[in-house]
Amino acid sequence: MKIKQFEYKPLSHYSYALVSNGEMVIIDPERDPMQYYAFANAHNAKIVGVIETHPHADFVSSHLQIHKETGAVIYNSEKLGADYPHQAFDEGDSIKVGKATFKAINTPGHSPDSITIVATEGEETILFTGDTLFIGDVGRPDLRENAGKMKAKRQELAEAMYHTIQNKFTDLPDDAIVYPAHGAGSLCGKSMSEANSSTLGNERMGNWAFKEQGQEQFIDALLDNQSFIPSYFGFNVDVNKIGAENLRPGIAEVPFKMYAAAKGLIVDVREEAQFKNGHLMGSINIQATSEESKFETWLGAIIEPGEKFSLVINAPEDLETVLHRVAKIGYEKQLQSILTLSGDNLVQMKPLDVQDLKKNPGNYTIIDVRNKSEVAEGRFFGNAQSHPLNTLRDTSDEIPTDRPIVVHCAGGYRSAAGSSILAKQLNPVTVYDLGEAVKEFE
Repeated sequence: MKIKQFEYKPLSHYSYALVSNGEMVIIDPERDPMQYYAFANAHNAKIVGVIETHPHADFVSSHLQIHKETGAVIYNSEKLGADYPHQAFDEGDSIKVGKATFKAINTPGHSPDSITIVATEGEETILFTGDTLFIGDVGRPDLRENAGKMKAKRQELAEAMYHTIQNKFTDLPDDAIVYPAHGAGSLCGKSMSEANSSTLGNERMGNWAFKEQGQEQFIDALLDNQSFIPSYFGFNVDVNKIGAENLRPGIAEVPFKMYAAAKGLIVDVREEAQFKNGHLMGSINIQATSEESKFETWLGAIIEPGEKFSLVINAPEDLETVLHRVAKIGYEKQLQSILTLSGDNLVQMKPLDVQDLKKNPGNYTIIDVRNKSEVAEGRFFGNAQSHPLNTLRDTSDEIPTDRPIVVHCAGGYRSAAGSSILAKQLNPVTVYDLGEAVKEFE
């Protein structure tokens, strides 16, 4: 077996291709399938299958597009209730790919329809664990209460995860390689390792979930202190159950305009400094300038599924990259236009006098847009009000407007977005972004 791990860093997502004797299977593919096609071509392999370990919440998968373009069979658990052509792949089922054998284990916990894939060839055993078993952690069980048409309560899924970890991996060897669908930084777990793979033996020794513990203790640890759930997660689950449309036609329909303006909801993806120097009034600054920025997560957390919006980019050469990033979470149909600015009728954001804030913090209303779990671990300002970024558009009317407002997070990325939201929604109140200067208050 030859295995290739593909990483998409902004979503901490791992997908895989496995080639054996000229045949190839793709596991948990991301939205754009071209990299998998290139890998198949480079290895003279025919793509015969694509396997979904579960309907993903944090990205849109290309399984249906791969099926349409290559004829590959889509495999997934029948429990998923998929609306696209597929073959059931559950416990007791097996697939032959070249000289490799693929078997499924039903491993509910992250979702009721999660499977783990056991691939063997000779003495080698590979586990593609999806969002069930991570390196150092297991998948969170609370995404299906409000995500997708198939509802499942977190308590029930947490109990299912306990039984999965206790019973489903028992007969597998210690030297089995573990390949998860996500790594550190993903919202699908909370304490994942930076490592991108492990062995089952190492997980049995070092992963908290395998420690000897009762069900109640396990569930308490699993449910405690999980992060927020972006509003787009349920939307993506439903898209993945239906199967997304082909990527290329979808993004080709989005109009691009040079030196233009826009009305309605506007997302400006330029660097914070560029945004502050001049932007369309009412724009929200969600930066997409770094290859590793969490743009997709925050776009889908701040903008609701179905909300129409326009995008401001810095230059035409940024168009394709940004379009593909929007499409990662299936928001391309919500895009009314992408534009570059003309330079006319732009507004600026005033810089904060950080020294004055240090001397007179009581003269400002300070808004902390970090997650609740971060605030619980410690505050930068004793008088700060907590308004997590993912709900800030809804809670901004609760913020006092009798003083200038200062917005902060932990490093500057989220406060740039948060301050732009409040400048839009609390106009004409003066709103400042503390940005990276927050580190002076640690």
